[in-house]
Amino acid sequence: MQSKISTLKNGLRIITSSYPQLESVSLGIWIKTGSAYEKPEVNGISHFLEHMSFKGTKTRTALQISEAIEDVGGQSNAYTSREFTSYYAKMLKNDAELALDVLSDSLMNSTFPEEEMKKEQEVVVQEIKQTIDTPDDIIFDYFQENAFKNQALGRSILGPKEIVRGFTRETLQNYLKTNYAAENMVVCAVGNIEHDRFVKMVEQRMNGIQPHTDFVPDEQKYTGGFYAEKRNIEQAHVIMGFKGVPYSTEQYYPIILFSTLFGGGMSSRLFQEIREKRGLVYSVYSFTGSHTQDGVFGIYAGTGGKDLPTLMPVVVEEIKKVCNEKVLQKELDRAKTQLKASMLMSLESSSSVAEVLARQHLIYNRIIPIDEMVERIEKVTLDDIQNVAQTIFSSTPTYTLLGDIDKYMSYDELQQCLKNK
Repeated sequence: MQSKISTLKNGLRIITSSYPQLESVSLGIWIKTGSAYEKPEVNGISHFLEHMSFKGTKTRTALQISEAIEDVGGQSNAYTSREFTSYYAKMLKNDAELALDVLSDSLMNSTFPEEEMKKEQEVVVQEIKQTIDTPDDIIFDYFQENAFKNQALGRSILGPKEIVRGFTRETLQNYLKTNYAAENMVVCAVGNIEHDRFVKMVEQRMNGIQPHTDFVPDEQKYTGGFYAEKRNIEQAHVIMGFKGVPYSTEQYYPIILFSTLFGGGMSSRLFQEIREKRGLVYSVYSFTGSHTQDGVFGIYAGTGGKDLPTLMPVVVEEIKKVCNEKVLQKELDRAKTQLKASMLMSLESSSSVAEVLARQHLIYNRIIPIDEMVERIEKVTLDDIQNVAQTIFSSTPTYTLLGDIDKYMSYDELQQCLKNK
């Protein structure tokens, strides 16, 4: 993965990785901002701005933006997460400049027409309602809110309906001024692209972006907590979470490997014990969520209400086992192979490579070579795995339940069981 990096006078970083054998180019603009960088009164604005950026510029209508990409067979989209926003496209190699022109125009020259704003506010409200109506989706919002109480990192990416409906053109313009600047942006292209040519294309369109922002994000600090909501549905959804790690820590790879062997696949401990041996669930897995300053580790399961009282003690028992007994070397070796294979196979997708390169530069201010990542994975030992497990499960739990939950282990009971491990 040979990459080149240039920086414009305003601080905007431009990254390319050339694959001359491809007929296409994946490119995009990544910004280090999201719901974790919002004030409470504008919660959801990062996501709403992403929507509105495609609703008309000084030279293009919303329809013309869509047609410009699709007329040449390209694809474009955008996403907002808690700490990142991205506008991206994939085009045939001869149309890369058109894609960049449309994306940069949408980002820099949006006019936020009032009529479009009103329509899009209702579109986003429908998206919020859809999320609320999807239990295995909304439970993760509830979980995050409990894990990071009263913090921007704990608030919803979509925001509350009443706040979204109150956004104005001025609100969006102010957010652009405070959160979008060259120093927290990366433009990346991967595929059949020539670096110097792409740099000139970007410079012609984006050298006017303000260099700096004075915005300071809120502190991120895991708290833990409890939330339960009964709903008249067929399943009980549950997430048990704990303090994780930020991107920058030495425990970053150990916790990913631990999650992989503990609940990351069909051969993992949780899947084998809870689904294969006991048949208590259809879905069960563990996950990690790293952020700039902190992180979470979680276990999700969906089960029938009648099986919930049985499920939780089994999960706790698996936690006790992994804390008190070293995992087998073959488990760690399998997890390492899975992680390396996943990482290397993702390099076959130009879109995935662009995402990795942009994120790495926004997080670490450098591109991490594949050899370095593989080396860090290989260095993880059995002691590292046990240490990270003991550290995770000694933290205050975040316990979130939703659905058919007439009977369940209480938060106090869960804490007591975990203390007795």
